[in-house]
Amino acid sequence: MQPTVVILAAGLGTRMKSGLAKALHPVAELPLVQHVLNAAAGLEPEKIVLVLGHQADRVRTAVEKYSAHIVIQTEQLGTGHAVQQAREAFAGVSGPVVILCADTPLLTTDMLRSLVDQHRKSRAAVTLITARVEDPFGYGRIVRGKGGVTAVVEEKDATAAQKKIREVNAGIYCFDPKFLLSALTQLGRNNAQGEYYLPDTISLARKKKRIVSAFPCSDADEVMGVNSRFDLSRAEAVIRQRINRRWMAEGVTMLDPDSTFVGMEASLGRDVVLYPNVRIEGTTKIGDGCVIYPNCRIRNSVLADGVTVKDHSVIEEAEIAAAASIGPFAHLRPGAIIGEKARIGNFVEVKKSTIGAGSKANHLSYIGDATVGRDVNIGAGVITCNYDGYDKYRTVIEDNVFVGSDAQLVAPVRIGSGAVIAAGATITRDVPADALAINRMPQEIREGFSIRRRKLKQKQK
Repeated sequence: MQPTVVILAAGLGTRMKSGLAKALHPVAELPLVQHVLNAAAGLEPEKIVLVLGHQADRVRTAVEKYSAHIVIQTEQLGTGHAVQQAREAFAGVSGPVVILCADTPLLTTDMLRSLVDQHRKSRAAVTLITARVEDPFGYGRIVRGKGGVTAVVEEKDATAAQKKIREVNAGIYCFDPKFLLSALTQLGRNNAQGEYYLPDTISLARKKKRIVSAFPCSDADEVMGVNSRFDLSRAEAVIRQRINRRWMAEGVTMLDPDSTFVGMEASLGRDVVLYPNVRIEGTTKIGDGCVIYPNCRIRNSVLADGVTVKDHSVIEEAEIAAAASIGPFAHLRPGAIIGEKARIGNFVEVKKSTIGAGSKANHLSYIGDATVGRDVNIGAGVITCNYDGYDKYRTVIEDNVFVGSDAQLVAPVRIGSGAVIAAGATITRDVPADALAINRMPQEIREGFSIRRRKLKQKQK
């Protein structure tokens, strides 16, 4: 019997000081709630129920791919009240009910699987995860007595002695479904916050002489709740460390893992080398043997084997074929496709263009809305003038073309195979194959011009 998972994601998160619902704050590029959903999905549950409240439509959109059953908590009256809203969704299930919070992004499937296993073996009414922390402020304290856990006391309701307890409730539970349905009808609001506390089910179970099982977590970070921006940064650091360790174990070299960011959905090949301050974001795929030098950002892009990306380059939604070289200080914008062994160099920007194999644009060029063939040389300062203020047009440069420095190609225009574009030319018409296109004005020298100009300026003063 597979478990049912209920995730509480209705809160705004006042300590975040934000207009964004807490469940939507990103860690390692994914909203908090998605991390929890990923961990829960690993259990292969019978059903996932998501309790939403603040910004429910935005949260619903963020989790569409998970096919979760959505219920709405219109008024936030505590964790017990939130689970009450989900009663109908799990009323008929036969497996255990796992209750999670959307603000615990460091949870792992292995931890949840161990929780469910212990719950089943102990035949408990409820099993809860506990952790020992240095500073227990804000957490519910675990009160133990004869036979184990007797109650969970919230911070605002705790006595001075109870506040010294360092074993805390992680807010993660596994319930017998029949007991949970019964206990939810018995929760009251006689507490400092006037809310329905889900942890009150612990004392209800003890009164009924039911088994309460505690699952101690050896790593408090794994069950850490995110309640502030500081907590968010701590969670980011832990997840980044996990990701980097995993990729290094798979054969990736990171010269400074603490300054290297690899997103949750990115993938890296063997013998990839990442220098300091590199960010690999989104669904980026990097092939074997690629080298990414310092201060580069690559997002939603595909790099084949043996690509080199030199310092301070930005690559977004681009494709780069094997053994190509990018940068330094290059910008590949969405739609850039770079061919095998092509070179895109210093301060070159490529947008929505295909660069053929072996072609090179080594410095100070803009290539937009263009198709560039094989073995083309793009000189320094070359621009494809693709926009006339109203519409955009394409430039086609066929194979083996030489484009001299500081040329402007005014689209729509086609440069035939093997043609040569003279330096400084402004090309507004198609150029035939193997032709030379040149439109320079004759050079004119005016002797003494600067002397006369200076004298004129002095008179004007």
